[in-house]
Amino acid sequence: MKKRKKIGLLGGNFNPIHHAHLMMADQVAQQISLDQVLLMPENIPPHVDTKNTIAAEHRVNMLKLAIKDNPRLGLELIEIERGGKSYSYDTLKLLTQLHPDTDFYFIIGSDMVEYLPKWYKIDELIKLVNFIAIRRTPLLPESPYPVTWLETPLLPISSTMIRETFARQLEPTYLLPQSVLQYIQKNNLYKKKHE
Repeated sequence: MKKRKKIGLLGGNFNPIHHAHLMMADQVAQQISLDQVLLMPENIPPHVDTKNTIAAEHRVNMLKLAIKDNPRLGLELIEIERGGKSYSYDTLKLLTQLHPDTDFYFIIGSDMVEYLPKWYKIDELIKLVNFIAIRRTPLLPESPYPVTWLETPLLPISSTMIRETFARQLEPTYLLPQSVLQYIQKNNLYKKKHE
């Protein structure tokens, strides 16, 4: 019997991608021996708190630059291509149909574990995917759903922090890959007037 593939999925807005995203994806790939972790930019977040975000084209281009030298990381553009709101259940239903030989591992931060009961069709979703949660605080939130906890180094970097740094006309050097920083500067992204 053919060996099943093990693929991790790290979803997010990636507005912009930064070193904490990359380190987390790479660490999970290594710790649980995944074939690859795919970074999966969302089209429109399904959450109530809508975020202003830059065009998907720029977010995808920055992701490509950020992962180009790491074979453990790849891209999954299914949510961008599908358009509309990005519900994880719809995405995983489609991915499991397209890749019946693959087990998917959905990577989430500890803050999202408490939020799982509110996820769209969560009871169906847990049958399609394994949740891998990254510990971000000393206390682990309880979950009625099966979650595998992993420890990775804590890098308190956020996309919001990076956008705010740009808004203050500073460069967030060392918070994100140099190639991504150069892309942002070249394309005039995250200027205060766009916020």
